Amino acid sequence: MDKKSLLRDTIEHIDIRSFDARPIIEAYGGMAFQARNLHNASDIFNRMLRDESCSIILTLAGSLFSAGLKGAVADMIRYNMVDVVIATGALIVDQDFFEALGFRHYVGDAEADDRHLRDLHIDRIYDTYINEDELRECDLTVARIADGLPRRSYSSREFINEMAAYLEKHYPDANSVVLESYRHDVPIFVPAFSDSSAGFGLVLHQKQNPEGYVAIDSVRDFRELTEIKIASQQTGLFMVGGGVPKNFAQDVVVAADVLGTERRIHKYAVQITVADERDGGLSGSTLKEACSWGKVDTGFEQMVWAEATLAVPLMVSDAYHRGSWKGRPRKGYQKLFPC
Repeated sequence: MDKKSLLRDTIEHIDIRSFDARPIIEAYGGMAFQARNLHNASDIFNRMLRDESCSIILTLAGSLFSAGLKGAVADMIRYNMVDVVIATGALIVDQDFFEALGFRHYVGDAEADDRHLRDLHIDRIYDTYINEDELRECDLTVARIADGLPRRSYSSREFINEMAAYLEKHYPDANSVVLESYRHDVPIFVPAFSDSSAGFGLVLHQKQNPEGYVAIDSVRDFRELTEIKIASQQTGLFMVGGGVPKNFAQDVVVAADVLGTERRIHKYAVQITVADERDGGLSGSTLKEACSWGKVDTGFEQMVWAEATLAVPLMVSDAYHRGSWKGRPRKGYQKLFPC
Protein backbone atom coordinates (compact mmCIF):
# COMPACT_ATOMS: atom_id res chain seq x y z
CA MET A 1 0.00 0.00 0.00
CA ASP A 2 1.17 3.53 -0.70
CA LYS A 3 1.55 6.27 1.90
CA LYS A 4 -1.77 7.93 1.15
CA SER A 5 -3.64 4.66 1.60
CA LEU A 6 -1.91 3.89 4.89
CA LEU A 7 -2.49 7.39 6.31
CA ARG A 8 -6.23 7.42 5.70
CA ASP A 9 -8.17 6.68 8.90
CA THR A 10 -7.45 9.06 11.77
CA ILE A 11 -7.35 8.28 15.47
CA GLU A 12 -10.38 9.90 17.13
CA HIS A 13 -10.20 11.34 20.64
CA ILE A 14 -12.78 10.05 23.08
CA ASP A 15 -15.29 12.56 24.44
CA ILE A 16 -15.82 11.82 28.13
CA ARG A 17 -18.85 14.14 28.18
CA SER A 18 -20.74 12.01 25.64
CA PHE A 19 -21.33 9.09 28.03
CA ASP A 20 -21.94 8.71 31.76
CA ALA A 21 -19.55 6.23 33.39
CA ARG A 22 -21.05 6.56 36.87
CA PRO A 23 -23.18 3.38 36.66
CA ILE A 24 -20.31 1.14 35.58
CA ILE A 25 -17.91 2.66 38.12
CA GLU A 26 -20.52 2.03 40.82
CA ALA A 27 -21.02 -1.55 39.60
CA TYR A 28 -17.27 -2.15 39.63
CA GLY A 29 -17.31 -1.46 43.38
CA GLY A 30 -19.17 -4.73 43.93
CA MET A 31 -16.74 -6.73 41.83
CA ALA A 32 -13.13 -7.77 42.41
CA PHE A 33 -9.63 -7.44 40.98
CA GLN A 34 -8.99 -4.35 38.84
CA ALA A 35 -12.71 -3.48 38.59
CA ARG A 36 -12.83 -2.80 42.34
CA ASN A 37 -9.46 -1.06 42.21
CA LEU A 38 -10.76 1.26 39.48
CA HIS A 39 -13.86 2.01 41.57
CA ASN A 40 -11.66 2.84 44.57
CA ALA A 41 -9.37 5.04 42.46
CA SER A 42 -12.38 6.93 41.12
CA ASP A 43 -13.64 7.47 44.65
CA ILE A 44 -10.25 8.90 45.68
CA PHE A 45 -10.13 11.16 42.62
CA ASN A 46 -13.58 12.53 43.47
CA ARG A 47 -12.39 13.10 47.05
CA MET A 48 -9.53 15.20 45.64
CA LEU A 49 -12.01 17.26 43.65
CA ARG A 50 -14.23 17.86 46.68
CA ASP A 51 -11.27 18.86 48.86
CA GLU A 52 -10.83 22.57 48.09
CA SER A 53 -7.47 22.58 49.85
CA CYS A 54 -6.12 19.92 47.48
CA SER A 55 -3.99 20.75 44.43
CA ILE A 56 -4.19 17.94 41.86
CA ILE A 57 -1.04 16.97 39.98
CA LEU A 58 -1.57 14.93 36.83
CA THR A 59 1.40 12.88 35.60
CA LEU A 60 1.38 11.33 32.14
CA ALA A 61 3.70 8.81 30.49
CA GLY A 62 3.21 6.58 27.48
CA SER A 63 1.71 7.20 24.05
CA LEU A 64 -1.60 8.41 25.40
CA PHE A 65 -2.57 11.29 23.10
CA SER A 66 -1.68 9.45 19.91
CA ALA A 67 -4.03 6.71 21.15
CA GLY A 68 -7.05 9.00 21.58
CA LEU A 69 -6.81 10.35 25.15
CA LYS A 70 -5.90 13.95 24.30
CA GLY A 71 -9.51 15.13 24.55
CA ALA A 72 -9.97 13.53 27.97
CA VAL A 73 -6.91 15.32 29.38
CA ALA A 74 -7.89 18.61 27.72
CA ASP A 75 -11.30 18.29 29.40
CA MET A 76 -9.67 17.64 32.76
CA ILE A 77 -7.98 21.02 32.40
CA ARG A 78 -11.02 22.72 30.84
CA TYR A 79 -13.30 21.55 33.68
CA ASN A 80 -10.88 22.27 36.53
CA MET A 81 -9.96 18.69 37.47
CA VAL A 82 -6.21 19.29 37.47
CA ASP A 83 -3.89 22.07 38.65
CA VAL A 84 -0.46 20.94 37.39
CA VAL A 85 0.59 18.62 34.56
CA ILE A 86 3.87 16.68 34.42
CA ALA A 87 4.41 14.70 31.24
CA THR A 88 6.87 13.23 28.81
CA GLY A 89 8.11 15.34 25.92
CA ALA A 90 6.60 12.95 23.40
CA LEU A 91 3.11 13.56 24.78
CA ILE A 92 3.33 17.34 24.92
CA VAL A 93 5.34 17.99 21.75
CA ASP A 94 5.20 15.01 19.38
CA GLN A 95 1.53 14.31 20.04
CA ASP A 96 -0.37 17.31 21.44
CA PHE A 97 1.52 20.23 19.89
CA PHE A 98 1.91 18.17 16.71
CA GLU A 99 -1.87 17.77 16.37
CA ALA A 100 -2.47 21.41 17.31
CA LEU A 101 -0.44 22.34 14.21
CA GLY A 102 -3.09 20.55 12.14
CA PHE A 103 -1.48 17.11 11.83
CA ARG A 104 -3.03 13.81 12.90
CA HIS A 105 -2.27 10.29 14.07
CA TYR A 106 -3.62 7.42 12.01
CA VAL A 107 -5.06 3.95 12.56
CA GLY A 108 -2.28 1.50 11.79
CA ASP A 109 -1.43 -2.17 12.03
CA ALA A 110 0.77 -3.67 14.74
CA GLU A 111 1.82 -6.40 12.28
CA ALA A 112 2.83 -4.01 9.50
CA ASP A 113 6.08 -4.35 7.55
CA ASP A 114 8.20 -1.79 9.39
CA ARG A 115 10.85 -1.66 6.69
CA HIS A 116 8.14 -0.64 4.22
CA LEU A 117 6.88 1.99 6.68
CA ARG A 118 10.40 3.34 7.07
CA ASP A 119 10.77 3.70 3.31
CA LEU A 120 7.51 5.67 3.23
CA HIS A 121 8.54 7.95 6.15
CA ILE A 122 5.79 6.53 8.37
CA ASP A 123 6.55 6.04 12.08
CA ARG A 124 4.65 3.38 14.04
CA ILE A 125 3.53 3.35 17.68
CA TYR A 126 2.09 -0.16 18.05
CA ASP A 127 -1.09 0.12 15.92
CA THR A 128 -0.84 3.86 15.24
CA TYR A 129 0.94 5.68 12.39
CA ILE A 130 2.55 9.13 12.22
CA ASN A 131 3.70 10.94 9.11
CA GLU A 132 7.45 11.44 9.67
CA ASP A 133 7.52 14.42 7.28
CA GLU A 134 4.87 16.19 9.36
CA LEU A 135 6.73 15.35 12.56
CA ARG A 136 9.80 17.04 11.06
CA GLU A 137 7.70 20.18 10.54
CA CYS A 138 6.89 20.02 14.24
CA ASP A 139 10.64 19.94 14.98
CA LEU A 140 11.20 22.98 12.79
CA THR A 141 8.34 24.89 14.43
CA VAL A 142 9.94 24.37 17.83
CA ALA A 143 13.21 25.69 16.37
CA ARG A 144 11.46 28.78 15.01
CA ILE A 145 9.86 29.47 18.40
CA ALA A 146 13.27 29.22 20.05
CA ASP A 147 14.77 31.52 17.38
CA GLY A 148 12.31 34.24 18.41
CA LEU A 149 13.11 34.14 22.14
CA PRO A 150 15.79 35.94 24.18
CA ARG A 151 18.89 33.78 24.48
CA ARG A 152 18.89 32.33 27.99
CA SER A 153 17.90 29.21 29.89
CA TYR A 154 14.21 28.39 30.35
CA SER A 155 12.34 25.90 32.46
CA SER A 156 10.29 23.50 30.36
CA ARG A 157 7.21 25.22 31.81
CA GLU A 158 8.37 28.57 30.41
CA PHE A 159 9.14 27.19 26.98
CA ILE A 160 5.86 25.27 26.76
CA ASN A 161 4.11 28.52 27.64
CA GLU A 162 5.80 30.09 24.60
CA MET A 163 4.63 27.15 22.47
CA ALA A 164 1.10 27.74 23.75
CA ALA A 165 1.32 31.46 22.92
CA TYR A 166 2.32 30.45 19.39
CA LEU A 167 -0.77 28.22 19.15
CA GLU A 168 -3.01 30.96 20.56
CA LYS A 169 -1.80 33.27 17.81
CA HIS A 170 -1.78 30.86 14.86
CA TYR A 171 -4.08 27.93 15.81
CA PRO A 172 -6.59 29.28 18.36
CA ASP A 173 -9.25 26.66 17.50
CA ALA A 174 -7.01 23.67 18.20
CA ASN A 175 -8.23 21.12 20.75
CA SER A 176 -4.97 21.04 22.66
CA VAL A 177 -3.77 20.23 26.16
CA VAL A 178 -1.00 22.82 25.77
CA LEU A 179 -3.50 25.49 24.70
CA GLU A 180 -6.07 24.69 27.42
CA SER A 181 -3.34 24.79 30.06
CA TYR A 182 -2.23 28.21 28.80
CA ARG A 183 -5.78 29.56 28.95
CA HIS A 184 -6.40 28.30 32.49
CA ASP A 185 -2.98 29.02 34.05
CA VAL A 186 -2.21 25.32 34.54
CA PRO A 187 1.58 24.86 34.33
CA ILE A 188 2.99 21.96 32.32
CA PHE A 189 6.37 20.50 33.20
CA VAL A 190 8.37 18.14 30.99
CA PRO A 191 11.45 17.13 33.00
CA ALA A 192 13.05 15.27 30.07
CA PHE A 193 12.14 17.94 27.53
CA SER A 194 14.85 17.14 24.98
CA ASP A 195 13.63 13.55 24.70
CA SER A 196 11.07 14.57 22.08
CA SER A 197 10.63 16.52 18.86
CA ALA A 198 11.48 19.58 20.90
CA GLY A 199 14.94 18.15 21.37
CA PHE A 200 15.51 17.92 17.62
CA GLY A 201 14.23 21.46 17.17
CA LEU A 202 16.45 22.83 19.90
CA VAL A 203 19.49 20.96 18.57
CA LEU A 204 18.92 22.71 15.22
CA HIS A 205 18.38 26.05 16.97
CA GLN A 206 21.62 25.73 18.95
CA LYS A 207 23.58 24.59 15.89
CA GLN A 208 22.44 27.65 13.97
CA ASN A 209 23.03 30.06 16.88
CA PRO A 210 26.40 29.05 18.38
CA GLU A 211 27.02 32.48 19.92
CA GLY A 212 23.87 32.42 22.01
CA TYR A 213 20.90 30.10 22.22
CA VAL A 214 17.89 28.91 24.20
CA ALA A 215 18.50 26.05 26.63
CA ILE A 216 16.21 24.08 28.96
CA ASP A 217 17.04 24.02 32.67
CA SER A 218 15.65 20.83 34.23
CA VAL A 219 16.81 21.87 37.73
CA ARG A 220 14.70 24.98 37.40
CA ASP A 221 11.77 22.70 36.55
CA PHE A 222 12.34 20.86 39.81
CA ARG A 223 12.61 24.11 41.79
CA GLU A 224 9.44 25.57 40.26
CA LEU A 225 7.40 22.45 40.94
CA THR A 226 8.74 22.42 44.49
CA GLU A 227 7.58 26.03 44.88
CA ILE A 228 4.11 24.93 43.81
CA LYS A 229 4.18 22.14 46.39
CA ILE A 230 5.21 24.63 49.09
CA ALA A 231 2.44 27.04 48.04
CA SER A 232 -0.23 24.32 48.18
CA GLN A 233 -2.05 23.16 51.29
CA GLN A 234 -2.62 19.54 50.29
CA THR A 235 -1.71 17.67 47.11
CA GLY A 236 -3.10 14.70 45.27
CA LEU A 237 -1.53 12.69 42.46
CA PHE A 238 -3.37 11.28 39.45
CA MET A 239 -0.68 9.24 37.71
CA VAL A 240 -1.07 7.60 34.32
CA GLY A 241 1.92 5.40 33.57
CA GLY A 242 5.13 5.92 35.48
CA GLY A 243 8.65 6.93 34.52
CA VAL A 244 10.17 10.36 35.03
CA PRO A 245 6.86 12.26 35.50
CA LYS A 246 5.87 9.95 38.36
CA ASN A 247 9.19 10.28 40.17
CA PHE A 248 9.36 14.03 39.54
CA ALA A 249 5.96 14.52 41.19
CA GLN A 250 6.81 12.36 44.17
CA ASP A 251 10.25 13.86 44.74
CA VAL A 252 8.99 17.40 45.34
CA VAL A 253 7.94 16.35 48.84
CA VAL A 254 11.56 15.59 49.68
CA ALA A 255 12.78 18.71 47.85
CA ALA A 256 10.47 20.92 49.91
CA ASP A 257 11.85 19.27 53.04
CA VAL A 258 15.42 19.94 51.87
CA LEU A 259 14.49 23.61 51.45
CA GLY A 260 13.45 23.75 55.08
CA THR A 261 9.68 23.64 54.63
CA GLU A 262 7.53 21.41 56.80
CA ARG A 263 7.15 18.14 54.96
CA ARG A 264 3.58 17.63 53.73
CA ILE A 265 3.45 14.32 51.90
CA HIS A 266 0.93 13.81 49.08
CA LYS A 267 -2.40 13.18 50.80
CA TYR A 268 -4.06 11.40 47.88
CA ALA A 269 -2.62 9.25 45.10
CA VAL A 270 -3.90 6.98 42.36
CA GLN A 271 -1.88 5.34 39.61
CA ILE A 272 -2.94 3.55 36.44
CA THR A 273 -0.18 1.34 35.09
CA VAL A 274 0.51 -2.01 33.43
CA ALA A 275 4.06 -2.15 34.85
CA ASP A 276 4.99 -4.86 37.33
CA GLU A 277 6.54 -4.06 40.70
CA ARG A 278 8.61 -7.24 40.98
CA ASP A 279 11.64 -6.02 39.01
CA GLY A 280 12.18 -2.93 41.16
CA GLY A 281 11.35 -0.55 38.32
CA LEU A 282 9.84 2.82 39.09
CA SER A 283 6.78 2.61 36.83
CA GLY A 284 5.35 -0.39 38.68
CA SER A 285 6.48 0.53 42.20
CA THR A 286 3.47 0.77 44.48
CA LEU A 287 2.22 3.84 46.25
CA LYS A 288 2.71 1.99 49.54
CA GLU A 289 6.41 1.75 48.65
CA ALA A 290 6.45 5.52 48.08
CA CYS A 291 5.18 5.92 51.64
CA SER A 292 8.45 4.44 52.93
CA TRP A 293 10.25 7.33 51.23
CA GLY A 294 7.97 9.86 52.91
CA LYS A 295 6.35 10.88 49.61
CA VAL A 296 2.78 9.49 49.62
CA ASP A 297 0.35 8.90 52.46
CA THR A 298 -1.43 5.55 52.63
CA GLY A 299 -4.80 6.88 53.77
CA PHE A 300 -6.14 7.49 50.26
CA GLU A 301 -4.04 5.63 47.70
CA GLN A 302 -4.90 3.09 45.01
CA MET A 303 -2.97 1.27 42.32
CA VAL A 304 -4.91 0.20 39.22
CA TRP A 305 -3.18 -2.31 36.98
CA ALA A 306 -4.94 -1.49 33.74
CA GLU A 307 -4.19 -0.07 30.30
CA ALA A 308 -4.76 3.68 30.21
CA THR A 309 -7.05 3.88 27.16
CA LEU A 310 -9.51 1.61 29.00
CA ALA A 311 -9.34 3.10 32.49
CA VAL A 312 -8.80 6.85 32.06
CA PRO A 313 -12.00 7.61 30.08
CA LEU A 314 -14.12 5.82 32.70
CA MET A 315 -12.53 7.67 35.61
CA VAL A 316 -12.69 11.08 33.97
CA SER A 317 -16.26 10.60 32.71
CA ASP A 318 -17.35 9.49 36.17
CA ALA A 319 -15.75 12.59 37.73
CA TYR A 320 -17.18 14.90 35.06
CA HIS A 321 -20.75 13.70 35.57
CA ARG A 322 -20.52 13.73 39.38
CA GLY A 323 -19.68 17.41 39.04
CA SER A 324 -17.44 17.99 42.05
CA TRP A 325 -15.20 20.09 39.80
CA LYS A 326 -17.91 22.76 39.53
CA GLY A 327 -17.22 24.21 42.96
CA ARG A 328 -13.43 23.98 42.91
CA PRO A 329 -11.48 27.24 43.00
CA ARG A 330 -8.90 27.37 40.22
CA LYS A 331 -5.39 27.43 41.64
CA GLY A 332 -3.81 29.29 38.70
CA TYR A 333 -0.28 28.20 39.58
CA GLN A 334 1.13 29.61 36.34
CA LYS A 335 0.71 33.00 37.99
CA LEU A 336 3.29 32.11 40.63
CA PHE A 337 5.99 32.72 38.07
CA PRO A 338 6.69 36.06 36.34
CA CYS A 339 6.45 36.11 32.55
